[in-house]
Order: sequence, then C-alpha cells, then structure tokens
Amino acid sequence: MTRSFEIERKFLVKQLPPRWRKSASSKIIQGYFPMAGRDLEIRLRRNGPKHFITIKAGHGLRRLEQEIEISEPSFRALWPLTLSARIAKRRYRIPCHEHVIELDVYEGRHRGLVTAEIEFGSIRESRAFQGPEWLGREITASRQYANQALARRRGLPCKQTISCAH
Repeated sequence: MTRSFEIERKFLVKQLPPRWRKSASSKIIQGYFPMAGRDLEIRLRRNGPKHFITIKAGHGLRRLEQEIEISEPSFRALWPLTLSARIAKRRYRIPCHEHVIELDVYEGRHRGLVTAEIEFGSIRESRAFQGPEWLGREITASRQYANQALARRRGLPCKQTISCAH
C-alpha cells in the first residue's frame, strides 16, 4: 500500500455562490470509529452509491490519507460502530479556475453550517490560491471544524455567522 497525502485548505462560507444548487452534488454520510489519539481518524463514508473506509493521520494543511473502497455489506456491518460520531452533508462541486471547490452543506444537528474545501497538488499551489469573494475565514488548522470533531459534537461550533445561517 502506498502512502498518500492530501493537501487541503478549508474555509467557512460567507455567502453561498451564485447558482450553487445547479452544481453536481452528492449526499455524504460518514461515521467515525472511537479513537484514543487526537491525530488519527478512521471513518466510514457513503458518497452516493460508493462506500469507503478512510484512515487519516495528522491535522492541518497536509495530512496522511488512505482511502479504500469497500462493499456495501462491509459498510453496513461496520456502520453501527460509528453510532456516537456521525455527520451528514450534501457536497456540491463548484469549478473555480483550475480547481474544484467542494462546498459542504451540513444536515441534521449541524444544519446551517456551510464549509468549502479545496485540494491541491502541492503546498506551494495551496499557498498561491486566491479564493472567490464568497469564501470566508480559513479554518484549515481549526480542529473544531474538522469533520471528526463535528461528528462528535452535539451542535454547531460557531455562533451567528453567515456560514451557520444560510
């Protein structure tokens, strides 16, 4: 198995971009296994018709990530183990120059939170990225907005921001 890293920046969303609902989207549910370490996460994800188990290590801009596609029966068998830490969201893919911004509109107990993630091929490329005006405060290094932390939290991590009141 090869090691792969993700280089990703994450932002709150100040206002929803024009025609965002017309972009390609998929429903995502994901659950996290109970873990002792702060810098390790193992999650199950259903993204449309596909199922994955993902292992991530580290936090912030560059993290180790290994995603493995699994069968639906395997997903269903493991899903009960994530009961205490789950999230649901709809992910919209918004083209932005040579990048794609993944706009996540959270559902359920996280309804009202909207974030945006952009993946990059290098740290240099990530630093050079100039986002559109509708992106808000960068939260890449903020653990409280990590999906794993959100899944374990009962409510929203933010007060009255536009991101939490679309």
